[in-house]
Amino acid sequence: DTPSFIADAAIHGVRSGHTRYTPPAGLPELRQAIAGHLSTRADREINWQGVVVSAGVKQALFNTFFSLCGPGDEVLVAAPYWTTYPDLVMLARAEPVTVFGAEANSFKVVPSDLERVVSENTKGLVLNTPCNPTGAIYSLAELKELSSWARGHGIWIVSDEIYRNVYFGEDGGAAPGVLDLPESDVDNVILVDGASKSYAMTGWRVGFSYSSVEVAQKFTALQSQITSNTATPSQVAALEAFRNVEEASSAIAEMGIAFRRRRDLVITLMDQVLPGVPYIRPEGSFYLYFRVDGLFEADENDATAWCSRLLEEQGVALVPGAAFGDDRWVRLSFAAADTLIREAFERIAVMVKTGAAV
Repeated sequence: DTPSFIADAAIHGVRSGHTRYTPPAGLPELRQAIAGHLSTRADREINWQGVVVSAGVKQALFNTFFSLCGPGDEVLVAAPYWTTYPDLVMLARAEPVTVFGAEANSFKVVPSDLERVVSENTKGLVLNTPCNPTGAIYSLAELKELSSWARGHGIWIVSDEIYRNVYFGEDGGAAPGVLDLPESDVDNVILVDGASKSYAMTGWRVGFSYSSVEVAQKFTALQSQITSNTATPSQVAALEAFRNVEEASSAIAEMGIAFRRRRDLVITLMDQVLPGVPYIRPEGSFYLYFRVDGLFEADENDATAWCSRLLEEQGVALVPGAAFGDDRWVRLSFAAADTLIREAFERIAVMVKTGAAV
């Protein structure tokens, strides 16, 4: 659930009359608080006028693709991908081009992967770190290499870092991100992030983008004709989260401990229950991505069919890889109680024992 101090701020805001329109780009004080948060992270001053508050990260992505892409343009989408990316690119009348990295590298893309598909029509590259569905993390060195490659080709990098605070690194901090790079390396970068995962505020619908002021003005002009401002009570709640870093950090730390424990649990269960089944070891987010084509029955051709059987026979819901670009894989969420995670693996084991051999 959303931390109580954040919810209380929204309640107080509503009772105090914070229920009217705000500027389309968001409350100035919220944009400034987000910029302050980003400034601390980047160790340099971030211009708050480059921040646009949106109704979730989806709208931030919508603004990005609709403002910067159009017919004839191509956008490289690192896969496995969150299913929204290619759909939004197509809604912007551009063409998504899927790019897979090596499985041994947790599917993370490198410049040589991108060189095979880049063209004169390429307008951008979409990255997600930590990644949904794999949990893979791009290191700072990898991000720098990709940024340099993109600048060399004159294309944008759109970096979705919504899971940045769900990170299992040894330092206990947040995952590496594009703003950790020198300022000269990110003039072609658009960062999208939000409050949903970091502060357990999924239903409040508060996302944001950070870009140059010129690009942010384009996003604002578009958003003003689509939704106008993000719901004012939601902005008031988010302001409390971004202003009270110490209290918010405590809540984040508690969630991080729980997710790390569950990550370790699902890895242990994978090795015990499904030995030999390939999976990507998650370094962030709260998903486990594993390959199930070796578990298909004779009449099953894809993970969608396998997941349907698992749901019908055992009552366990996984997301088939068709949603992420490869229907041999599935995604399991471990944003659940330990007992439910254990029971899910027990039920998967029952079906596997009566179906195809591992």
